[in-house]
Amino acid sequence: MMCHIDWGAVNGMELVLPALMHKQAAMDYRQEHFDCGETEMHGDGGLDRANTYVGWLEKIRSDMTRPFSEELVPATVYFGMSCGKIVGMLQIRHKLNERLLKTYGHIGYGVRPSERRKGYATQMLAAALVICRDEMGIEKVLISCDKKNIGSAKTILNNGGALHREFVDVDGSTVQQYWIELAR
Repeated sequence: MMCHIDWGAVNGMELVLPALMHKQAAMDYRQEHFDCGETEMHGDGGLDRANTYVGWLEKIRSDMTRPFSEELVPATVYFGMSCGKIVGMLQIRHKLNERLLKTYGHIGYGVRPSERRKGYATQMLAAALVICRDEMGIEKVLISCDKKNIGSAKTILNNGGALHREFVDVDGSTVQQYWIELAR
């Protein structure tokens, strides 16, 4: 599995697999969300609920090779990093079970509050699409966002997303599903 995608001059952003050396940066990322009243982080593989960073690392590493089932699917979490700072997180689900096909799809992502509206989500999603196509053999990616999250919808559209459908989530919010065709 590819370790990182280097975006060079484009804000110096790269996707990297979480490691022990990222512990403080990850805890700072999480704390910034909490300080802004956000208790749920997207694309984090459960970092928002983790008791310890080391325990979370063990969990996400085992998630990468877990067997596919109707309950859980294999998934990989990445940090979006710029200048040594985690600007966002992204999770790629390697395959879709029936639940994910009806709800959230292949990719979840989030950007830390102080780094939003700077293009990081668009860059992170573009890098994830390359990984999906080149490393995982996925030809068509399903991705969802809250209808009220205009920034996320623009991120998906900027990466070739085509609106597939809308549905009402269990919390009453309207969710939009998009398909992105991955050209070979």
